Amino acid sequence: MRLPHRWPWILGSAGAVLALDQWTKAWIQATIPLWGKGAEIIPGFFQIVHSQNRGVAFGFFNTPDASALQQWVFVAITLAAVVFLWFLARSEDNHGWMFPLGLGLVLGGALGNLADRLRLGAVVDFLDVYVGTWHWPAFNLADSAICLGVGLLAISQIQGNAHP
Repeated sequence: MRLPHRWPWILGSAGAVLALDQWTKAWIQATIPLWGKGAEIIPGFFQIVHSQNRGVAFGFFNTPDASALQQWVFVAITLAAVVFLWFLARSEDNHGWMFPLGLGLVLGGALGNLADRLRLGAVVDFLDVYVGTWHWPAFNLADSAICLGVGLLAISQIQGNAHP
């Protein structure tokens, strides 16, 4: 499907992700103490928690004593990614509906986590997947949107290359 106007898809999905992400994080902050556990959704597999990540994806570089310089480097990287997404969105190529939706999901997720960094100096995470004592690093809706968006962008590229 050719998409004559991609901006509503990009801005609509980015705005929805940003709003939902910030609302869920505010709710978590208001109802669960930091480093506390909330509801166990699927016993032995999935629960709601309240944690903060001063690092990047999946807790890399997450240290309690992260420097202000480290935080500003992460802010700068996020801003560079947002500019890159803007340039991708302006491309003349028409990649169908998955391309602008993927861009919007990545953009909304990046802006959601950027808002946390600027406001708190850390990203609020609350989705905890685990088996026994092994825990995947906690994440949030912004992280999920970024992963889904990257997947849609990859599929869009593969389909675009398969059908020149």
